[in-house]
Amino acid sequence: MSTTRSASTMESEPETVGLPTAPCSVVWSKGHAYVLERRNGRAHWTGVDDRGRPQSLSNADLLRRGWTHTRS
Repeated sequence: MSTTRSASTMESEPETVGLPTAPCSVVWSKGHAYVLERRNGRAHWTGVDDRGRPQSLSNADLLRRGWTHTRS
């Protein structure tokens, strides 16, 4: 089974595969980068909101918001 998708498909659709699990992985959501960090034994995606304030999202939050591996 091939997992290759065209560049135009990747930019217009959120990822359908699971979120990365490696520490320090980076994903993009709503124009902002989020880095996977471990705190208190749990993984959180850390980034900033539109005003530059720190923001921490769970996997479920990112899945709801939509995400990609590349900035769109």
